Amino acid sequence: MSDDNAPKPTPPVPGPPRLAMPRMAAAPAAPVAAAAPVSSDAAEWGRVTDEGTVEVREGEDWRAVGQYPDGTADEALAYYARKFDDLAVKLGTLETRAQGGGSSASDLTKQATHLLGEAKDAAAVGDLVGLRTRIESLIASLSEATAREAEAAKAALDEAIAERTSIVEKAEAIAARDLEKVQWKQVTVEMTELFDAWQAHQQNGPRLSKGTAQQLWKRFRDARSTVDKARRSFFSELDDVHRAARDVKSRLVERAEALASRGVDGIPTYRNLLDEWKAAGRAGRKADDALWAKFKAAGDALYAARAEQSAAEEADSAPRIEEREALLVEAKAVADEADLKRARALLTRIQRQWDDVGRIFPREKERALDDRMRTIEQALKSREEVDWKRNNPETKARVGDMSSQLLEAIEKLEDELAAAEKAGDNKAVKEATEALAARRTWLSALGG
Repeated sequence: MSDDNAPKPTPPVPGPPRLAMPRMAAAPAAPVAAAAPVSSDAAEWGRVTDEGTVEVREGEDWRAVGQYPDGTADEALAYYARKFDDLAVKLGTLETRAQGGGSSASDLTKQATHLLGEAKDAAAVGDLVGLRTRIESLIASLSEATAREAEAAKAALDEAIAERTSIVEKAEAIAARDLEKVQWKQVTVEMTELFDAWQAHQQNGPRLSKGTAQQLWKRFRDARSTVDKARRSFFSELDDVHRAARDVKSRLVERAEALASRGVDGIPTYRNLLDEWKAAGRAGRKADDALWAKFKAAGDALYAARAEQSAAEEADSAPRIEEREALLVEAKAVADEADLKRARALLTRIQRQWDDVGRIFPREKERALDDRMRTIEQALKSREEVDWKRNNPETKARVGDMSSQLLEAIEKLEDELAAAEKAGDNKAVKEATEALAARRTWLSALGG
Protein backbone atom coordinates (compact mmCIF):
# COMPACT_ATOMS: atom_id res chain seq x y z
CA MET A 1 0.00 0.00 0.00
CA SER A 2 1.21 3.49 -0.70
CA ASP A 3 1.90 5.97 2.04
CA ASP A 4 -0.15 9.13 1.29
CA ASN A 5 1.94 11.05 3.86
CA ALA A 6 5.31 10.22 2.22
CA PRO A 7 7.13 13.34 0.85
CA LYS A 8 6.80 13.81 -2.99
CA PRO A 9 10.04 14.33 -5.01
CA THR A 10 10.80 17.86 -6.24
CA PRO A 11 10.48 18.09 -10.05
CA PRO A 12 13.70 18.79 -12.02
CA VAL A 13 14.64 22.36 -12.79
CA PRO A 14 15.59 22.61 -16.45
CA GLY A 15 17.83 25.17 -18.07
CA PRO A 16 16.55 27.84 -20.49
CA PRO A 17 13.33 26.70 -22.26
CA ARG A 18 13.56 25.88 -25.98
CA LEU A 19 11.22 27.50 -28.48
CA ALA A 20 8.54 25.50 -30.28
CA MET A 21 9.32 24.45 -33.88
CA PRO A 22 7.20 26.33 -36.45
CA ARG A 23 5.12 24.36 -38.94
CA MET A 24 6.51 25.04 -42.44
CA ALA A 25 5.29 24.10 -45.95
CA ALA A 26 7.27 21.45 -47.84
CA ALA A 27 9.01 21.92 -51.24
CA PRO A 28 12.01 20.33 -53.10
CA ALA A 29 15.45 20.68 -51.57
CA ALA A 30 18.90 19.40 -52.44
CA PRO A 31 19.63 15.92 -51.01
CA VAL A 32 21.87 15.84 -47.95
CA ALA A 33 23.96 12.83 -46.98
CA ALA A 34 22.64 11.09 -43.86
CA ALA A 35 24.81 11.36 -40.78
CA ALA A 36 25.28 8.81 -38.05
CA PRO A 37 23.03 9.25 -34.99
CA VAL A 38 24.45 11.51 -32.31
CA SER A 39 25.32 9.58 -29.21
CA SER A 40 23.08 10.27 -26.25
CA ASP A 41 25.28 8.44 -23.79
CA ALA A 42 24.52 10.55 -20.76
CA ALA A 43 27.52 9.36 -18.80
CA GLU A 44 29.88 10.44 -21.62
CA TRP A 45 28.41 13.91 -22.12
CA GLY A 46 26.94 14.80 -18.74
CA ARG A 47 27.48 14.75 -14.98
CA VAL A 48 25.68 15.69 -11.78
CA THR A 49 27.36 17.70 -9.02
CA ASP A 50 26.90 17.02 -5.33
CA GLU A 51 24.49 19.91 -5.20
CA GLY A 52 22.26 18.24 -7.85
CA THR A 53 23.32 20.47 -10.72
CA VAL A 54 23.34 18.76 -14.10
CA GLU A 55 26.18 19.77 -16.44
CA VAL A 56 26.92 18.98 -20.11
CA ARG A 57 30.36 18.79 -21.73
CA GLU A 58 30.88 20.96 -24.77
CA GLY A 59 34.42 20.41 -26.03
CA GLU A 60 36.67 20.80 -23.01
CA ASP A 61 34.22 22.92 -21.05
CA TRP A 62 31.33 22.01 -18.79
CA ARG A 63 28.08 24.01 -18.75
CA ALA A 64 25.26 23.82 -16.23
CA VAL A 65 21.91 22.95 -17.84
CA GLY A 66 19.66 22.57 -14.78
CA GLN A 67 19.02 20.76 -11.48
CA TYR A 68 17.31 17.52 -10.48
CA PRO A 69 17.42 17.70 -6.63
CA ASP A 70 15.07 14.88 -5.65
CA GLY A 71 16.24 12.17 -8.04
CA THR A 72 19.31 10.09 -8.50
CA ALA A 73 22.14 11.17 -10.76
CA ASP A 74 21.12 8.58 -13.36
CA GLU A 75 17.58 9.85 -13.36
CA ALA A 76 18.80 13.42 -13.73
CA LEU A 77 21.08 12.55 -16.65
CA ALA A 78 18.36 10.43 -18.29
CA TYR A 79 15.93 13.35 -18.07
CA TYR A 80 18.28 15.79 -19.80
CA ALA A 81 19.43 13.13 -22.26
CA ARG A 82 15.80 12.84 -23.43
CA LYS A 83 15.86 16.59 -24.06
CA PHE A 84 18.88 16.05 -26.29
CA ASP A 85 17.17 13.14 -28.03
CA ASP A 86 14.23 15.42 -28.82
CA LEU A 87 16.60 17.81 -30.60
CA ALA A 88 18.29 14.91 -32.42
CA VAL A 89 14.91 13.59 -33.61
CA LYS A 90 13.99 17.01 -34.99
CA LEU A 91 17.32 17.17 -36.80
CA GLY A 92 16.87 13.66 -38.16
CA THR A 93 13.43 14.60 -39.48
CA LEU A 94 14.84 17.65 -41.26
CA GLU A 95 17.69 15.59 -42.75
CA THR A 96 15.23 12.96 -43.98
CA ARG A 97 12.99 15.58 -45.60
CA ALA A 98 16.01 17.24 -47.22
CA GLN A 99 17.30 13.91 -48.47
CA GLY A 100 13.91 12.73 -49.76
CA GLY A 101 13.09 15.90 -51.69
CA GLY A 102 9.65 17.39 -52.03
CA SER A 103 10.24 20.00 -49.33
CA SER A 104 11.06 23.66 -49.81
CA ALA A 105 14.76 24.29 -49.26
CA SER A 106 14.06 27.77 -47.94
CA ASP A 107 11.50 26.41 -45.45
CA LEU A 108 13.90 23.67 -44.35
CA THR A 109 16.65 26.29 -43.94
CA LYS A 110 14.37 28.37 -41.71
CA GLN A 111 13.51 25.34 -39.57
CA ALA A 112 17.16 24.22 -39.38
CA THR A 113 18.25 27.75 -38.38
CA HIS A 114 15.58 27.78 -35.68
CA LEU A 115 16.74 24.35 -34.48
CA LEU A 116 20.33 25.62 -34.37
CA GLY A 117 19.14 28.38 -32.03
CA GLU A 118 17.47 25.75 -29.82
CA ALA A 119 20.65 23.67 -29.76
CA LYS A 120 22.73 26.64 -28.60
CA ASP A 121 22.84 26.67 -24.78
CA ALA A 122 20.17 23.93 -24.81
CA ALA A 123 19.12 22.42 -21.47
CA ALA A 124 20.09 18.94 -22.66
CA VAL A 125 22.81 16.33 -22.19
CA GLY A 126 24.45 14.91 -25.32
CA ASP A 127 26.89 15.76 -28.08
CA LEU A 128 25.57 19.26 -28.56
CA VAL A 129 28.68 20.34 -30.47
CA GLY A 130 28.24 17.47 -32.92
CA LEU A 131 24.50 18.21 -33.14
CA ARG A 132 25.16 21.87 -33.99
CA THR A 133 27.80 20.84 -36.52
CA ARG A 134 25.26 18.60 -38.26
CA ILE A 135 22.68 21.40 -38.25
CA GLU A 136 25.20 23.85 -39.74
CA SER A 137 26.13 21.25 -42.38
CA LEU A 138 22.47 20.81 -43.26
CA ILE A 139 22.01 24.60 -43.57
CA ALA A 140 25.09 24.82 -45.83
CA SER A 141 23.87 22.00 -48.06
CA LEU A 142 20.48 23.70 -48.42
CA SER A 143 21.92 27.06 -49.49
CA GLU A 144 22.42 26.07 -53.17
CA ALA A 145 18.91 24.59 -53.39
CA THR A 146 17.54 27.75 -51.77
CA ALA A 147 19.25 29.86 -54.42
CA ARG A 148 17.79 27.67 -57.17
CA GLU A 149 14.39 28.00 -55.56
CA ALA A 150 14.74 31.77 -55.45
CA GLU A 151 15.74 31.81 -59.13
CA ALA A 152 12.81 29.55 -60.06
CA ALA A 153 10.47 31.70 -57.99
CA LYS A 154 11.70 34.82 -59.80
CA ALA A 155 11.22 33.13 -63.20
CA ALA A 156 7.73 32.00 -62.16
CA LEU A 157 6.95 35.53 -61.00
CA ASP A 158 8.17 37.03 -64.31
CA GLU A 159 6.05 34.51 -66.21
CA ALA A 160 3.04 35.30 -64.03
CA ILE A 161 3.48 39.03 -64.69
CA ALA A 162 3.71 38.33 -68.43
CA GLU A 163 0.57 36.17 -68.35
CA ARG A 164 -1.44 38.71 -66.40
CA THR A 165 -0.14 41.50 -68.65
CA SER A 166 -1.34 39.46 -71.64
CA ILE A 167 -4.82 39.30 -70.11
CA VAL A 168 -4.76 43.07 -69.61
CA GLU A 169 -3.60 43.73 -73.18
CA LYS A 170 -6.38 41.54 -74.61
CA ALA A 171 -8.94 43.49 -72.58
CA GLU A 172 -7.44 46.78 -73.73
CA ALA A 173 -7.54 45.57 -77.36
CA ILE A 174 -11.27 44.90 -77.01
CA ALA A 175 -11.80 48.32 -75.44
CA ALA A 176 -9.92 49.92 -78.37
CA ARG A 177 -12.32 48.49 -80.98
CA ASP A 178 -15.08 50.54 -82.57
CA LEU A 179 -17.60 49.52 -79.93
CA GLU A 180 -20.49 50.94 -81.94
CA LYS A 181 -20.02 48.20 -84.55
CA VAL A 182 -19.15 45.09 -82.51
CA GLN A 183 -21.24 41.99 -81.88
CA TRP A 184 -22.01 42.48 -78.19
CA LYS A 185 -22.80 38.83 -77.55
CA GLN A 186 -19.31 37.87 -78.67
CA VAL A 187 -17.62 40.77 -76.87
CA THR A 188 -19.43 39.93 -73.62
CA VAL A 189 -18.24 36.32 -73.84
CA GLU A 190 -14.66 37.47 -74.50
CA MET A 191 -14.60 39.88 -71.56
CA THR A 192 -16.17 37.29 -69.23
CA GLU A 193 -13.52 34.75 -70.23
CA LEU A 194 -10.74 37.30 -69.59
CA PHE A 195 -12.17 38.18 -66.17
CA ASP A 196 -12.42 34.48 -65.26
CA ALA A 197 -8.81 34.03 -66.41
CA TRP A 198 -7.75 37.00 -64.27
CA GLN A 199 -9.44 35.58 -61.17
CA ALA A 200 -8.03 32.08 -61.75
CA HIS A 201 -4.53 33.50 -62.24
CA GLN A 202 -4.89 35.65 -59.14
CA GLN A 203 -5.99 32.67 -57.04
CA ASN A 204 -3.65 30.00 -58.41
CA GLY A 205 -0.65 31.90 -59.72
CA PRO A 206 2.35 33.34 -57.84
CA ARG A 207 1.68 36.34 -55.66
CA LEU A 208 2.67 39.55 -57.44
CA SER A 209 4.06 42.55 -55.67
CA LYS A 210 1.41 44.97 -54.50
CA GLY A 211 2.53 47.75 -56.85
CA THR A 212 2.63 45.53 -59.95
CA ALA A 213 -0.67 43.84 -59.10
CA GLN A 214 -2.42 47.18 -58.53
CA GLN A 215 -1.02 48.69 -61.74
CA LEU A 216 -2.18 45.72 -63.86
CA TRP A 217 -5.56 45.63 -62.15
CA LYS A 218 -6.10 49.34 -62.80
CA ARG A 219 -5.45 48.81 -66.53
CA PHE A 220 -7.74 45.78 -66.65
CA ARG A 221 -10.45 47.55 -64.65
CA ASP A 222 -10.30 50.64 -66.90
CA ALA A 223 -10.58 48.53 -70.09
CA ARG A 224 -13.45 46.55 -68.60
CA SER A 225 -15.16 49.76 -67.52
CA THR A 226 -14.86 51.20 -71.05
CA VAL A 227 -16.44 48.10 -72.57
CA ASP A 228 -19.20 47.95 -69.94
CA LYS A 229 -20.04 51.63 -70.44
CA ALA A 230 -20.30 51.18 -74.21
CA ARG A 231 -22.38 48.04 -73.79
CA ARG A 232 -24.82 49.76 -71.43
CA SER A 233 -25.11 52.69 -73.85
CA PHE A 234 -25.72 50.34 -76.79
CA PHE A 235 -28.44 48.38 -75.05
CA SER A 236 -30.02 51.57 -73.72
CA GLU A 237 -30.29 52.89 -77.27
CA LEU A 238 -31.45 49.48 -78.45
CA ASP A 239 -34.21 49.54 -75.84
CA ASP A 240 -35.36 52.90 -77.23
CA VAL A 241 -35.36 51.49 -80.78
CA HIS A 242 -37.26 48.40 -79.66
CA ARG A 243 -39.77 50.52 -77.78
CA ALA A 244 -40.45 52.68 -80.85
CA ALA A 245 -40.76 49.64 -83.12
CA ARG A 246 -43.06 47.98 -80.60
CA ASP A 247 -45.36 51.01 -80.60
CA VAL A 248 -45.47 51.12 -84.40
CA LYS A 249 -46.18 47.40 -84.71
CA SER A 250 -48.86 47.53 -82.04
CA ARG A 251 -50.70 50.14 -84.09
CA LEU A 252 -50.22 48.06 -87.25
CA VAL A 253 -51.82 45.08 -85.48
CA GLU A 254 -54.82 47.21 -84.56
CA ARG A 255 -55.21 48.42 -88.16
CA ALA A 256 -54.83 44.87 -89.51
CA GLU A 257 -57.45 43.51 -87.13
CA ALA A 258 -59.83 46.29 -88.20
CA LEU A 259 -59.75 44.95 -91.79
CA ALA A 260 -61.61 41.78 -90.83
CA SER A 261 -65.00 43.25 -91.73
CA ARG A 262 -63.80 44.07 -95.27
CA GLY A 263 -62.94 40.47 -96.10
CA VAL A 264 -61.23 39.98 -99.47
CA ASP A 265 -61.32 43.71 -100.19
CA GLY A 266 -59.04 44.29 -97.20
CA ILE A 267 -56.17 42.25 -98.67
CA PRO A 268 -54.54 45.13 -100.67
CA THR A 269 -54.56 47.30 -97.56
CA TYR A 270 -53.14 44.43 -95.52
CA ARG A 271 -50.28 44.08 -98.01
CA ASN A 272 -49.47 47.76 -97.55
CA LEU A 273 -49.50 47.24 -93.78
CA LEU A 274 -47.11 44.33 -94.25
CA ASP A 275 -44.66 46.65 -96.05
CA GLU A 276 -44.91 49.06 -93.11
CA TRP A 277 -44.31 46.17 -90.72
CA LYS A 278 -41.08 45.25 -92.50
CA ALA A 279 -39.90 48.85 -92.37
CA ALA A 280 -40.71 49.24 -88.65
CA GLY A 281 -37.55 47.45 -87.46
CA ARG A 282 -37.04 45.01 -84.62
CA ALA A 283 -38.96 45.27 -81.35
CA GLY A 284 -37.09 42.54 -79.51
CA ARG A 285 -37.59 38.82 -80.01
CA LYS A 286 -40.36 38.24 -77.47
CA ALA A 287 -42.33 41.35 -78.43
CA ASP A 288 -41.83 40.69 -82.15
CA ASP A 289 -43.04 37.11 -81.86
CA ALA A 290 -46.14 38.09 -79.90
CA LEU A 291 -47.06 41.01 -82.16
CA TRP A 292 -46.37 39.05 -85.34
CA ALA A 293 -48.68 36.26 -84.18
CA LYS A 294 -51.53 38.79 -83.91
CA PHE A 295 -50.69 40.54 -87.18
CA LYS A 296 -50.46 37.25 -89.08
CA ALA A 297 -53.73 36.02 -87.59
CA ALA A 298 -55.46 39.16 -88.94
CA GLY A 299 -54.01 38.48 -92.39
CA ASP A 300 -54.88 34.78 -92.25
CA ALA A 301 -58.53 35.73 -91.71
CA LEU A 302 -58.49 37.87 -94.88
CA TYR A 303 -56.76 35.21 -96.97
CA ALA A 304 -59.15 32.59 -95.62
CA ALA A 305 -62.02 34.71 -96.92
CA ARG A 306 -60.31 34.93 -100.29
CA ALA A 307 -59.78 31.16 -100.33
CA GLU A 308 -63.51 30.66 -99.73
CA GLN A 309 -64.33 33.11 -102.53
CA SER A 310 -61.85 31.41 -104.87
CA ALA A 311 -63.35 28.02 -104.11
CA ALA A 312 -66.83 29.34 -104.94
CA GLU A 313 -65.61 30.98 -108.16
CA GLU A 314 -63.77 27.82 -109.20
CA ALA A 315 -66.90 25.77 -108.71
CA ASP A 316 -68.85 28.32 -110.77
CA SER A 317 -66.16 28.20 -113.51
CA ALA A 318 -66.14 24.42 -113.90
CA PRO A 319 -68.55 24.37 -116.94
CA ARG A 320 -66.58 27.15 -118.68
CA ILE A 321 -63.33 25.27 -118.08
CA GLU A 322 -64.82 22.22 -119.78
CA GLU A 323 -65.93 24.37 -122.77
CA ARG A 324 -62.46 25.79 -123.28
CA GLU A 325 -60.78 22.41 -122.93
CA ALA A 326 -63.18 21.12 -125.64
CA LEU A 327 -62.20 24.06 -127.87
CA LEU A 328 -58.53 23.20 -127.37
CA VAL A 329 -59.21 19.66 -128.56
CA GLU A 330 -60.97 21.08 -131.62
CA ALA A 331 -58.11 23.53 -132.24
CA LYS A 332 -55.65 20.67 -132.71
CA ALA A 333 -57.09 20.36 -136.23
CA VAL A 334 -55.50 23.73 -137.12
CA ALA A 335 -52.05 22.18 -137.19
CA ASP A 336 -53.30 19.30 -139.39
CA GLU A 337 -54.93 21.58 -141.95
CA ALA A 338 -52.52 22.04 -144.91
CA ASP A 339 -54.48 24.91 -146.45
CA LEU A 340 -53.42 27.97 -144.48
CA LYS A 341 -56.56 29.96 -145.33
CA ARG A 342 -58.85 27.19 -144.08
CA ALA A 343 -56.60 26.76 -141.02
CA ARG A 344 -56.85 30.48 -140.25
CA ALA A 345 -60.63 30.46 -140.67
CA LEU A 346 -60.94 27.48 -138.31
CA LEU A 347 -58.78 29.13 -135.67
CA THR A 348 -60.66 32.44 -135.93
CA ARG A 349 -63.99 30.71 -135.31
CA ILE A 350 -62.55 28.87 -132.29
CA GLN A 351 -61.11 32.12 -130.89
CA ARG A 352 -64.52 33.82 -131.07
CA GLN A 353 -66.09 30.89 -129.19
CA TRP A 354 -63.21 31.04 -126.73
CA ASP A 355 -63.95 34.67 -125.88
CA ASP A 356 -67.68 33.99 -125.67
CA VAL A 357 -67.09 31.45 -122.88
CA GLY A 358 -66.29 34.28 -120.44
CA ARG A 359 -63.89 34.65 -117.46
CA ILE A 360 -62.60 31.65 -115.58
CA PHE A 361 -61.50 31.37 -111.96
CA PRO A 362 -59.06 30.81 -110.49
CA ARG A 363 -56.99 33.10 -112.64
CA GLU A 364 -54.11 30.61 -112.65
CA LYS A 365 -56.36 28.08 -114.41
CA GLU A 366 -57.42 30.69 -116.96
CA ARG A 367 -53.81 31.63 -117.72
CA ALA A 368 -52.89 27.97 -118.20
CA LEU A 369 -55.71 27.48 -120.74
CA ASP A 370 -54.82 30.74 -122.51
CA ASP A 371 -51.18 29.61 -122.79
CA ARG A 372 -52.23 26.37 -124.49
CA MET A 373 -54.37 28.29 -127.02
CA ARG A 374 -51.55 30.79 -127.57
CA THR A 375 -49.22 27.92 -128.52
CA ILE A 376 -51.63 26.85 -131.28
CA GLU A 377 -51.96 30.44 -132.50
CA GLN A 378 -48.18 30.92 -132.59
CA ALA A 379 -47.68 27.70 -134.57
CA LEU A 380 -50.12 28.85 -137.26
CA LYS A 381 -48.55 32.30 -137.37
CA SER A 382 -45.12 30.76 -137.93
CA ARG A 383 -46.48 28.70 -140.85
CA GLU A 384 -48.04 31.83 -142.37
CA GLU A 385 -44.80 33.78 -142.12
CA VAL A 386 -42.86 31.01 -143.86
CA ASP A 387 -45.49 30.86 -146.64
CA TRP A 388 -45.45 34.63 -147.08
CA LYS A 389 -41.68 34.71 -147.42
CA ARG A 390 -41.77 31.91 -149.93
CA ASN A 391 -44.50 33.48 -152.11
CA ASN A 392 -43.39 37.10 -151.83
CA PRO A 393 -42.64 38.38 -155.45
CA GLU A 394 -39.46 40.13 -154.35
CA THR A 395 -38.26 37.04 -152.57
CA LYS A 396 -39.07 34.92 -155.58
CA ALA A 397 -37.06 37.26 -157.81
CA ARG A 398 -34.06 37.09 -155.55
CA VAL A 399 -34.32 33.31 -155.37
CA GLY A 400 -34.54 33.12 -159.19
CA ASP A 401 -31.38 35.17 -159.62
CA MET A 402 -29.51 33.07 -157.10
CA SER A 403 -30.73 29.87 -158.70
CA SER A 404 -29.54 31.04 -162.14
CA GLN A 405 -26.14 31.92 -160.73
CA LEU A 406 -25.87 28.58 -159.01
CA LEU A 407 -26.85 26.71 -162.20
CA GLU A 408 -24.19 28.56 -164.15
CA ALA A 409 -21.63 27.80 -161.45
CA ILE A 410 -22.60 24.13 -161.40
CA GLU A 411 -22.31 23.90 -165.20
CA LYS A 412 -18.86 25.47 -165.09
CA LEU A 413 -17.71 23.19 -162.26
CA GLU A 414 -18.90 20.11 -164.14
CA ASP A 415 -16.71 21.15 -167.10
CA GLU A 416 -13.76 21.67 -164.74
CA LEU A 417 -14.36 18.27 -163.15
CA ALA A 418 -14.44 16.55 -166.56
CA ALA A 419 -11.20 18.27 -167.60
CA ALA A 420 -9.47 17.33 -164.32
CA GLU A 421 -10.52 13.71 -164.63
CA LYS A 422 -9.25 13.62 -168.19
CA ALA A 423 -5.92 15.12 -167.11
CA GLY A 424 -5.64 12.77 -164.11
CA ASP A 425 -5.29 15.71 -161.71
CA ASN A 426 -6.58 14.14 -158.50
CA LYS A 427 -6.28 17.35 -156.48
CA ALA A 428 -8.34 19.32 -159.02
CA VAL A 429 -10.87 16.50 -159.17
CA LYS A 430 -11.31 16.61 -155.36
CA GLU A 431 -11.71 20.41 -155.27
CA ALA A 432 -14.24 20.44 -158.16
CA THR A 433 -16.23 17.61 -156.58
CA GLU A 434 -16.49 19.41 -153.22
CA ALA A 435 -17.46 22.71 -154.87
CA LEU A 436 -20.14 20.98 -156.95
CA ALA A 437 -21.61 19.27 -153.87
CA ALA A 438 -21.83 22.58 -151.99
CA ARG A 439 -23.57 24.46 -154.78
CA ARG A 440 -26.02 21.68 -155.45
CA THR A 441 -26.94 21.76 -151.77
CA TRP A 442 -27.54 25.52 -151.94
CA LEU A 443 -29.66 25.06 -155.04
CA SER A 444 -31.75 22.42 -153.32
CA ALA A 445 -32.32 24.76 -150.39
CA LEU A 446 -33.65 27.37 -152.77
CA GLY A 447 -36.05 24.84 -154.23
CA GLY A 448 -34.20 24.55 -157.57
